[in-house]
Amino acid sequence: MAESDWDTVTVLRKKGPTAAQAKSKQAITAAQRRGEDLETTKKWSAGQNKQHLMTKNTAKLDRETEELQHQRVSLEVGKVIQQGRQNKGLTQKDLATKINEKPQVIADYECGKAIPNNQVMGKIERAIGLKLRGKDIGLPLEAKPKKK
Repeated sequence: MAESDWDTVTVLRKKGPTAAQAKSKQAITAAQRRGEDLETTKKWSAGQNKQHLMTKNTAKLDRETEELQHQRVSLEVGKVIQQGRQNKGLTQKDLATKINEKPQVIADYECGKAIPNNQVMGKIERAIGLKLRGKDIGLPLEAKPKKK
């Protein structure tokens, strides 16, 4: 019985507060009440997007009056798409399904709101069989011989 010493006492303690808990308002006020030394520093512009100061270039951009916009599909191209689609007996949804795009994409191209994308334009050209790019817009696509 000499191995077990009944006089030793083991004290189990809770872990101290985590970093997030130590920074909370409650933890700070509790530490102040206990009389502990605290060091608090306020970050400059904390929580705000003021990391970039006003520079000369920013001021110059603010004074800029010219409005720059992306080039849109012309109404001529939109009409060609619409006529080619109707000649094939397709709805906007059918054409969109055929070229794996959303119907809204076709609608945007037809009313001239879309920003031209060569991949989409190529798919539409092949689906309706009419040229949409270059000088001869609206003319039938020439079938290119397949390479062997």
